[in-house]
Amino acid sequence: MSDVTPETTVRVAERVERLTAETSEGPQGLLERRATELNELGREVGAVLRGTGLALDPRDVDVERSDDETMIINMGPAHPSTHGVLRLMLELDGEYVLRTKPVIGYLHTGMEKTGETLSYVQGATNVTRMDYLSPISNELGFCTAVETLLGVELPPRAVWIRMMMAELNRVASHLVWMATNGMDLGSTSMMIYGFRERELILAFFEKTTGLRMNTNYVRPGGVAADLPDGWEDDVTVICDTILERTDEYDELLTGQPIFRGRMEGVAPISAEEAMALGVTGPILRSTGVAWDLRRTMPYLAYDQVDFDVIVGTYGDNFDRFAVRLNEIRESIRIVRQCVERMPRGDYRVQDAKVTPPPRARIDESMEALIHHFKLFTEGFQVPAGEVYTAIESPRGELGCYLVSDGSPHPFRMHVRAPSFVNLQAVPLMMRGGMVSDAITVISSVDPIMGEVDR
Repeated sequence: MSDVTPETTVRVAERVERLTAETSEGPQGLLERRATELNELGREVGAVLRGTGLALDPRDVDVERSDDETMIINMGPAHPSTHGVLRLMLELDGEYVLRTKPVIGYLHTGMEKTGETLSYVQGATNVTRMDYLSPISNELGFCTAVETLLGVELPPRAVWIRMMMAELNRVASHLVWMATNGMDLGSTSMMIYGFRERELILAFFEKTTGLRMNTNYVRPGGVAADLPDGWEDDVTVICDTILERTDEYDELLTGQPIFRGRMEGVAPISAEEAMALGVTGPILRSTGVAWDLRRTMPYLAYDQVDFDVIVGTYGDNFDRFAVRLNEIRESIRIVRQCVERMPRGDYRVQDAKVTPPPRARIDESMEALIHHFKLFTEGFQVPAGEVYTAIESPRGELGCYLVSDGSPHPFRMHVRAPSFVNLQAVPLMMRGGMVSDAITVISSVDPIMGEVDR
C-alpha cells in the first residue's frame, strides 16, 4: 500500500513552488516563451529601444516557435571570463542562441548609497573601487563633479598629471582586456604578455601613489602627491616598451586564422543600434561613430594634445579588438606629450578650505594640525546645487551626478557606469550566434561587474 496521500502531494507541490520562488530571479529571469509578453520577448532577442517604445520587427521574434523546440540554460552566475559575477540565461535552439538575458546584482556593493554617507574628502576612496581596472577614471569623474560645484580652478600641473595618469590607466585597462580576451580564445601567450606589460604601469602607480590599484590619488582640488623623482624616465620606458610590444600583439593575433575566425563577423552591432541603446566607448566607436568625450566634449587639457579617435566599420568582435589595440597606441602618444609639456608649479589648489596643510607644517603648528584633523574628519562644505560631469573611461562615458545640500557629504550621488549601459547590448550581439561564441561576445563588451552592481 502506498503511503502517498493527497495531503502529502499538496505539501510536496507547495514545497516545490516555494523553492522555485526562492531561486527565481523574478522579472530578471528568462521565462518560457508562452509566459513572456511580446514586448519583453522583443527586448530579449535584442530589439532596440526607442523614445516611442520598442522598434520591433515581427520577423525578429519567432512567436510561433514552441518551447518544446528550445532549451533555456544558465551560464553563470560564476564564470571567470566576466570580470566579476554575471549570470546569463540563454534560450538555445541546438547550438544557436535565440534569446539572452543578463542577470545582475550578485555583488550588492551599494557604493552610491555609501557615497552619500561619506564626506567629499572620503568619496574618492569609495568610487575608485567600482571599476577596479580603471580606478583613476573613477576618481577623476567624481572629483570633476565636486570641483564643478566648488567652482575651483586647478593648477596646470594638476591638470596634466591627471591626464597622464588617466591615459596610463587606460593602457593598463586595455592590456587586461587584451590578455583576458586572448585567454578566452585560447591564447595563453597573450594572457602572459598582457599582464607582463601592465605590471610596468602598476609599478609606476605604486611608486607615485603608494598603491597599485584603488589608488585614491585624484582628489578634489588636485592630486594626492607630486610625481616622484625620475618619473620622466619611468614613463618613457613604459611608453617605449609597450608601444614596441603592441606590434608583437598585432602579429600574434591579427593574422592568426583561428583568432580571425572567432572574431570577424561575429556579434556585429550597427551604429544606429548602439546609439539607441546608449552604448559608448570602444563598442560605439567600433561601429564607425567617432564619439570620444576627450575630443567631442574636451576636459582636462585634451584639447591641447594631438591624438586620433580610433573607429571601426562593422561593429563586430574584430573591430572592438582593433579599436582597443590602437587606443593603446594613441594613449601612449598622449602620455609622451604629457612628459614633454608637463608644467611646473602646484599639484593641488592652495585653498585652505579644500586642501590640507603640508605634512611638515603639522609638526610645527597647532593650527595646521587642527586644520588637517577637521578636514579629514568633518570634510569641507560644498555649495548647494546639482551637477553632472562625464569623462571618457576605458569602457565609455563615465558620468557622475551629484546633488549637494550644502553639507560636507553628497545629498544624492549617482554614477553613469558604462559597463552597466553597455551590457544591455549583449542580447543584440548574441542573437542568432552560436553558444560557443558567447564567452567571446561577453569579453568583447569588457564589462566590469563591480561597476555594474555598484
